[in-house]
Amino acid sequence: MSEFKRISADGEVTISQPTLNGMVTIRADLTDEKTVTAIEQITGMALPSQRKITGDLIRGLAWMSPDELMVFCDDPETMTTQLNSALSGAFLVADVSHARAVFLLQGDGTREVLAKGAPVDLSPEAFTLGDFRRTRMGQVAVAFCMTSQSPDSFGLICFSSVQEFMFEWLVTACKKGSLPAYL
Repeated sequence: MSEFKRISADGEVTISQPTLNGMVTIRADLTDEKTVTAIEQITGMALPSQRKITGDLIRGLAWMSPDELMVFCDDPETMTTQLNSALSGAFLVADVSHARAVFLLQGDGTREVLAKGAPVDLSPEAFTLGDFRRTRMGQVAVAFCMTSQSPDSFGLICFSSVQEFMFEWLVTACKKGSLPAYL
């Protein structure tokens, strides 16, 4: 598992980023049995169902849409080569590591921080381990998931072009005394 560097611990939630984080997107016919078998063999993970993730944002496989998956890995170059070789009929297999940023949020108020900006039911009954959601945080396209058994640990992905804005948004949203405590 990758190491995380703490980038903010001043608020109600600690914000960290992985020091290594590879991402490979796959666009393909995910109803094709040969395609699914190849993806599962190469990644070593079962295909997730809709709005789910197998694993986590360091080593995982996430459902992005009916024809798109995101592979989280430590060697995106090798993963891309292997998947391109096996999935000659895929629409697209590409290393998108440099186009995305990942944050890890930990703390008692993580659900409240995310709920401030995302139109998603984040109650513990509605959003559990393995859930993965593409949405918006304010006006920024993001995806997030629970990253461990802890109900207060989430991973968040955004485009790297808005990474600084997203970080500042998160820091502001988790300021001490600013959480509504309704979840």
